[in-house]
Amino acid sequence: MKLAFCIFKYYAHGGMGRNFMRIIQACLAHGHSIDVYAMECDCASLNNLSITIIPSHGFTNHARAQSYVNQVRALLKQKDYDAIVGFNRMPGLDVFYAADVCYKEDVLKRHGWLYRLTNRYRTYARLEESVFNKHAKTHILLISENEKQHFVKHYQTQNERFHLLPPGINKDRIAPINATDIRHKVRQQHHLSNDQSLILLIGTNFHLKGVDRALRAIAALPQAVQQKTAFWVIGKGKQKPFINLAKKLHLESQIVFLGINENITQYLLAADLLIHPARREAAGMVILEAMVAGLPVLTTDVCGFAFHVKQAEAGLVVPSPFQQEQLNQMLYQMLTSNQRKAWKENGLKYAYTEDLYSRAETACKIIENIATTTVS
Repeated sequence: MKLAFCIFKYYAHGGMGRNFMRIIQACLAHGHSIDVYAMECDCASLNNLSITIIPSHGFTNHARAQSYVNQVRALLKQKDYDAIVGFNRMPGLDVFYAADVCYKEDVLKRHGWLYRLTNRYRTYARLEESVFNKHAKTHILLISENEKQHFVKHYQTQNERFHLLPPGINKDRIAPINATDIRHKVRQQHHLSNDQSLILLIGTNFHLKGVDRALRAIAALPQAVQQKTAFWVIGKGKQKPFINLAKKLHLESQIVFLGINENITQYLLAADLLIHPARREAAGMVILEAMVAGLPVLTTDVCGFAFHVKQAEAGLVVPSPFQQEQLNQMLYQMLTSNQRKAWKENGLKYAYTEDLYSRAETACKIIENIATTTVS
């Protein structure tokens, strides 16, 4: 089949970028040809693919998004594709990969009525409606059941258009036989002693992922525990506001920003706890990556994959509405509890008893079925 894959911005790092690439690789393995249309693109990691960069115009993100949509739709009409797959909301898609939360629901929770009068809101709401409204033909690949109710609430989207995908983490995240050796090596390289607790946070938007919440929870620890706690942040984001907060909380010597790193697994093995107090998160792939590496998880229940932590009994989940004090107490509990070994073993067991790996292959088969139905 001949497939078009559309995405505003593709970067190899980050959940959407990784899943974009994995689904493309699965489709290529099935013998399909793929053209990529992107506004911005880390093209070096998309070798041997036909890539068209759309030079979008506008002074705002929503204006550039609309410019991209207008141009790419005109280009797609000139070619005969078996299916058009989108990773951002736009009209004319056969398949949409729903990597984010429902925009209208999120706006209702976070903004007042004045925001809904802005061009930004009108643009993004219109693009979302083009995908989910009951008259659209687009099929939706869901990565979490959580958001389905919101799309149905706002758009009356038919149930048969939703397709829930299994998680799609790489099996190389599973703790290897020499996990203990890797742990000791990484900790020695960073001068961490055996009695220090290492808390890890991984994400590409530090405010959204709750770096400030994590810092406040660490600051609330009893002094004896806090002094033996290190906090590492991996990912891309604005560091300055959180460095300033760390200084205000007298934690500047304990927080380290490691930037984007390819060797996530070694840090998961070196750490003692993954903290993921996200404000919004459709899924939260890193939650599962930590669990299968044997790393206990502390997260918020707004994350689509938080239920896996409860199901596996591999950590603790902060309930909504979020309260900082509750996160503080749970962090202290996890750092001092005798359950740490059980949480670790439960996560490792979960890695071998649940299908956490077949998202890309499943998505490819769904795309094939939808393309075949559309053609016929």
